[in-house]
Amino acid sequence: MKNHSVVCVGELLIDFFCTDIDVHLIEGRQFIKSAGGAPANVSAAIAKLGGNSVICGKIGQDPFGYYLKQTLEAVSVDTSMLVMDEKEGTTLAFVSLKKNGERDFVFRRGADEKFTMDEIDQNNIRNAKIIHFGSATAMLSNPFCETYLKLISNAKEEGQFICFDPNYRVDLWRGRVNEFVSYTKKAIALSDFVKVSDEELELITNTKDHEEGVKSLHSLGAGIVAVTLGKRGTLLSNGRRTEIVKSIHVTSIDSTGAGDAFVGAILYKLANIELIKTIYTDFEQLYNIVYFANKVGALVCTKIGAIAALPTMQEVEWTEGSEEKV
Repeated sequence: MKNHSVVCVGELLIDFFCTDIDVHLIEGRQFIKSAGGAPANVSAAIAKLGGNSVICGKIGQDPFGYYLKQTLEAVSVDTSMLVMDEKEGTTLAFVSLKKNGERDFVFRRGADEKFTMDEIDQNNIRNAKIIHFGSATAMLSNPFCETYLKLISNAKEEGQFICFDPNYRVDLWRGRVNEFVSYTKKAIALSDFVKVSDEELELITNTKDHEEGVKSLHSLGAGIVAVTLGKRGTLLSNGRRTEIVKSIHVTSIDSTGAGDAFVGAILYKLANIELIKTIYTDFEQLYNIVYFANKVGALVCTKIGAIAALPTMQEVEWTEGSEEKV
């Protein structure tokens, strides 16, 4: 019997956001340090809701790595599968936003790129109920790409529930979109739950029609598909039934981390289902889980920051009865 833990595989990094208004990084002087990395955010979302999450990744044995480790431990994420590299530094990203929405972006890849299978506690990862693969950087290069795809394959062989979020970042995949799509399709083919944005759906399936795109993901092998549509809600499909799960009205301040909070909320709920694969045929329960996740994602948008904005279960429950469906 698998335990109720969720192992989140992928990068942890530091985002340095330039606070100077409408400047390139050349002119930028002031930066805010923020803990980042989609898998780290998902693990924190699960833990803050009261679930058991484990982060599996690699950081540098430097001040930034220790900051990331302490940030996750402060919200009760299990860091026992976190490797600290003595030679490679922690991955860093520097971002400056322009008024027209364009980003000036510099990425300094570090320790997470060097994560290998022999650094992973195989017994620990086999005991997890759910393995979440939601890394923006894992498939960029080896050895981490090989490690990542091997872990997905192993989880499939072990009969574990696999969640996959491709987390496409245009800045990271310029000139390599075909590679991204190829790797992503390999992961989707083995996944029980696939979460994509509407932009990612079009990129992967080459169609603007959402329902046709979802059918394409199912034909690859995806079990359950959730397409996030922002304020419109989430398009949910189990391959037999497809519906829009409505979101709630909020006054958005900062949407950073909302997608990761959405995934974390779903995994928190799924981990508490004794026979997890029964969710394939229980569409009503699945709908309720995604509606809960929509609510969690919306709540994140009402606060500044990613991990800091993630709600506790008590905060989610305070909204019960007060939310208004879109």
